[in-house]
Amino acid sequence: MDRRAKVELFEQIRREYEHGGGTIRGIARKLGVHRRMVREAVLSAIPVERKTPVRERPKLEPAMAFVDTVLEADKQAPRKQRHTAHRIWCRIRAEMPEVKVAESTIRGYVRERKIKLALIHRETFIPQSYVWGGEAQVDWYEAYADICGEREKAHIFCMRSMASGGAFHCAFPHASQQAFLEAHELAFAYFSGVFKTLRYDNLKSAVKKILRGHQREETTRFIAFRSHWGFQSEFCTPGEGHEKGGVEGEGGYFRRNHMVPVPKVASWEALNIFLLKASRNDEQRLIGDRTQTVGAGMNLEREHLRTLPEEGFDLAAVHFPHVNASGCVKVLTNFYSVPLPVGIEVQAKVHSSYVEIWHQGECVARHERCFNRQQKVLNLEHYLEALTKKPGAFAGSTPLEQWRAQGRWPASFDRFWEMLKQRRGQQPGTRAMIEVLLLGRQYGYPPLEEAIEKALDLSCFDVEAVRLLLDAERDGKREPHEAVEVGALRVYDRPQPTTRNYDQLLGSYSVSEVLQ
Repeated sequence: MDRRAKVELFEQIRREYEHGGGTIRGIARKLGVHRRMVREAVLSAIPVERKTPVRERPKLEPAMAFVDTVLEADKQAPRKQRHTAHRIWCRIRAEMPEVKVAESTIRGYVRERKIKLALIHRETFIPQSYVWGGEAQVDWYEAYADICGEREKAHIFCMRSMASGGAFHCAFPHASQQAFLEAHELAFAYFSGVFKTLRYDNLKSAVKKILRGHQREETTRFIAFRSHWGFQSEFCTPGEGHEKGGVEGEGGYFRRNHMVPVPKVASWEALNIFLLKASRNDEQRLIGDRTQTVGAGMNLEREHLRTLPEEGFDLAAVHFPHVNASGCVKVLTNFYSVPLPVGIEVQAKVHSSYVEIWHQGECVARHERCFNRQQKVLNLEHYLEALTKKPGAFAGSTPLEQWRAQGRWPASFDRFWEMLKQRRGQQPGTRAMIEVLLLGRQYGYPPLEEAIEKALDLSCFDVEAVRLLLDAERDGKREPHEAVEVGALRVYDRPQPTTRNYDQLLGSYSVSEVLQ
């Protein structure tokens, strides 16, 4: 009999006893219960809790002392090197083969003993309230996306407003410091303002060293970025992710609801457009027991946010390397080619997805950023002048190999190069091919590819022929000029000159005479 039915039975017994005038024996006979229960009901309206009998554990008892000894020793062991229930069961099987006990039995007893020995802690979490524009939480999380048909890991930046519940998500190939700062600016633009306080975990993009308590030695660029945008930063206790539980839960919710199934996009830009649209759609949802939607809360919160500054922050990390003997500069841990002489000092600006090389106020090279170590990122165009003096190094050069791998060296180039070598010889033909590639700087490489294909069709294997085709293509694309009205210029018309007036000189000479 469940407790509710027993309470109702006690109520009926008490009513019969008080108002029915019956005896204990009569009530017991009428209701079909024992006299002992009638007496209990007369004494109290609440049934006495039934004692649970202590069951014997014939299978577990031989192993209980061993388990207790292991758990007591675990108090002095490192936290990540303590016994699990499965490990204890394995030891019992190996060290006490005569004890036949199931793993589930050991698991239940181990949990019971760990709670009594305070090896398992259950924390109490305090609900928090937030003011408009007071705090936002920031974190990275990982998800996968199919980009151009390949499964790629995306590092997704998330900033969540704790008052309104609105969140901004943005994906990057790597969670670098430049991506971290760039995502902040995009998030501020999304919320149309800056929050008073941003809460982080101890990520390396912001924290250089963890000091005592909540003190942190922050990175120089993060301090400058925080000063520019005018917000305060707070950092969680290491290993206590629940201190920013809002953004932790937001990342899981967004991944489950918008990244399942795995999104298929054409580029990283398309993925971020997809994430922005999903963030906008989430503005229509209600969170928990709130009475207004996320979007309505964001509209109210905009009035309490700090106004965005007129100028943005220079996100690029600046370095000053020198050009080495390979025509490269070392930026962080990788090498990037530049079209400059050896030994010159240049300025390298590192962005989230690309690297720019500047010299004398001009951007001389731009490369896609490489996140591996000790890699060389080379552009064949930067070596063309040097290759004109060393044509023998062209065929096996690493820049040419990288162009082939990137799809920037079409098959038509190889056919044209081969015909040049057959007509002019190995080195002169290679030098002529380099001169053809130099035309790409002036005319562009897509028009150069078209001109080479036309030259192959016409069997014209000459540098000047390619130049002529490029000029013809460029001249043919000139826009037609507007017609000019010349009627007012008729007043300047003059008759065409004629030589008829000189015919009279022919009559002074006879036909037989010959002029010397």
